Amino acid sequence: MILKEEIKRLRTRCFLTQENFSKKLNVAFSTVNRWEQGKSKPNLVAMKNIKAFCEENHIDYTDIEDAWLSYKVGGKKNG
Repeated sequence: MILKEEIKRLRTRCFLTQENFSKKLNVAFSTVNRWEQGKSKPNLVAMKNIKAFCEENHIDYTDIEDAWLSYKVGGKKNG
C-alpha cells in the first residue's frame, strides 16, 4: 500500500485528527499533513515514534514499515 494511505489509515483508525496525531508523534501538524499528501515521508525518528504508537495501541506496524521502505516522493513506490 502507499505510505500516505497507511499513515492516514492509522490515524483515522484511532479516531485522531491530524493535530492530535501529530502531538502523539511529537511532530508538527503540517508534517502529518505533508505525509498524508505524499509530499514527504517520516524520517527515522518519526518512524520510531510511529512504531511505538502502534505498539502502544496494539496495531500491526508491518504495512506502514513496508510502505515507508518502498516510498518515493509523490507516493509512488520505488522500482
